[in-house]
Formats: sequence, C-alpha cells, structure tokens
Amino acid sequence: MRKRIVFTGGGSAGHVTVNLALMPHFLREGWKVAYIGSEAGIERELVTRIEGVRYFGIATGKWRRYFDWKNATDPLRVLKGVWQAHRLLRFIRPDVVFSKGGFVSVPVVLASRLHNVPVVLHESDLTPGLANRIAIPFARTVCTTFPDTLSHIPGGKGEHVGAVVREELKRGTRERGYALTGFVPGRPVLLVMGGSLGSQRINRAIRDNAEALLERFQIVHICGKGQVDAALHLPGYRQYEYVQEELADLLAIADLVVSRAGSNAIFEFLALRKPMLLIPLSQAASRGDQVQNARSFERQGFCEVMEEEGWSDSTFLAAVQRVADRRGEFARRMEQAELGDPLSRLLAVIKAAAGR
Repeated sequence: MRKRIVFTGGGSAGHVTVNLALMPHFLREGWKVAYIGSEAGIERELVTRIEGVRYFGIATGKWRRYFDWKNATDPLRVLKGVWQAHRLLRFIRPDVVFSKGGFVSVPVVLASRLHNVPVVLHESDLTPGLANRIAIPFARTVCTTFPDTLSHIPGGKGEHVGAVVREELKRGTRERGYALTGFVPGRPVLLVMGGSLGSQRINRAIRDNAEALLERFQIVHICGKGQVDAALHLPGYRQYEYVQEELADLLAIADLVVSRAGSNAIFEFLALRKPMLLIPLSQAASRGDQVQNARSFERQGFCEVMEEEGWSDSTFLAAVQRVADRRGEFARRMEQAELGDPLSRLLAVIKAAAGR
C-alpha cells in the first residue's frame, strides 16, 4: 500500500518553502501527498500549482500582538479547524504529518493526536514561534535549522538538521536573469526582498533613494502583494509583486541582497553565497525572531544588519555601500560555512516517523 503524508503550514511563504522543497521527493517515490492549509492563505496559491498534491482548506485563527476583537473570536475558528482537520485525517489516513508552522498548522497537529498519527515539526527560527510552542508537546520529533534551537526543545525530541534549501533555486542562470530584467552584464545588481507580504519600510527606502542607488546598481525590487508602484518607471529598476519560478534566475544575477531576516530566505541567500544587508522586522512588530536570526548571521560574518529604529536615508545608503564594498569578504565567509545535506536528513526523519 502506498504511504501517505500530510503537509501543513502557512500564513507566509516562509511557512511553506520547506514543504515545497520536500513534496517533490515524496511524489517521485510514489507517496500520496495532501496539504492542509488555510482557506485563502498564500499557501493555497503556492501549493495548488504542484501536480499530484491534493489541497484542503480549513478555518484558522492567530494571536495578534495588538488589541483586536478577533483575538476573542479566533479561538472558535481554531476549534472549527480542529474539527475539520479531524475529519480530513480520518479520510486521508496519513502515515505521518509534517508541520512547518504558522497558525493553520495548530489544528492539524492537534487533530493528529486524536488519530495517533506521528507528527514531525520543523522550526526555522532560532527560537520557536507560538504556533510551534503549542504544537511541540504533540510532536514526535522537532527538526531545527539552528543548532542553538535544541536548547528550547523539551523532552529530548529535538533534532538539528540544518537549513533546507529548494533545489530549483540552485538552477537559475544569469542568461535568463538578464533576459527577464533587460539588465546589462557588468553593472552590479541589487536584489531587494521584503518577504512574501512585502515590507512598506524597505519599499519606501528603496523608492525614496532609487536615483542614488541606480548610480551604482541595477535594482530588482520584489515588493510584496499589492505593493507595486505602477507610476515608478526608471531605467535599471524592475519591480515584481511576487516571483516563484523566476526567483532562481533573479538570484543568479544578484550581487548583493537587501532583505528582511526570515530564516528560510536568509539560508537560501547563504547557500547561494549572496552578501546581505538584513533589516529584521522589529521587536515592536514581532516576537523578535528576525532580529535573532540576523544577529546570528552577523556574528558568523555573513551579512551586515540594520535595524528599523532610527535610520535615515544617509545611513541606509551607507549600509548598502558597505555591503557592496565587503562583498568578497562576505562571500569567503559563506564559502567556509558547513551546510551539509539538510534535505536528506529531514527526509530520513520523516520517513522514520512514518515507518514506526
């Protein structure tokens, strides 16, 4: 009988990218693959493009770090999601559930306990987020990207596997990248990313300083959903709302990156040896995980970090210039990083859980 696996995770692309890297392997090996995500989140858009994967949407909620009446009603949505996930798991009968996190994963993990289905969690950040902290007691194994994360995983169930990077990102070509953008070889390319939802602060900094930056760089600006400025047209500047297949080719021509500090993204830049200026989401707007991720990379000599508070146009431009000037130094440090084979390790953990 064919093995069955359910993937879950969503809310942002960071809670989906590891799943996207894993699913093709299970499909090639003949597993039945299903995905349980939110009814209208970004994960639906990303996953439904993969032939052979059945997608199921459930109700979900989240906890907001500010006052919102939805904090009172969303627990009811989570309970509804648990019931929906319970019915789906009874129908799918998976051998294992793999959860990448995000609040849509919580109902699936809780329902898995009702069916005695083993759960493997994956935590990308240095410290676990709230959704994974809720889910950890119900998991068989918690796989981590950072080795230091193991100290936050109770019960001896943590296992360090490293950062899983999508193989297709390594197959980009400069020829396709230049053809896609219309850029010319010989001038440095600055790639700007604010995450799948975009960053208004980073977008504003790039647009306010576009003319100064274009004196030295060609700019690929991935703005985020709904954040393209249709009125801005400058030679050497290309905007994209969001890219998927094209990202590998855009990274192939990038000489340096300005980005938020989501774990999946920065490890992809590390694997591709792209010097980085990281601008983590501030602790005022998050739990501080991106600040921890960025500072960890900074200590290892992979990037420069610029926090949101108290910057100006001049300090931003100076930081971009410093990263450009230190590109060789950053690249050498990244070449020395021991990345191993995290994908194979993670596949082995999941298959072991399914076989028990």
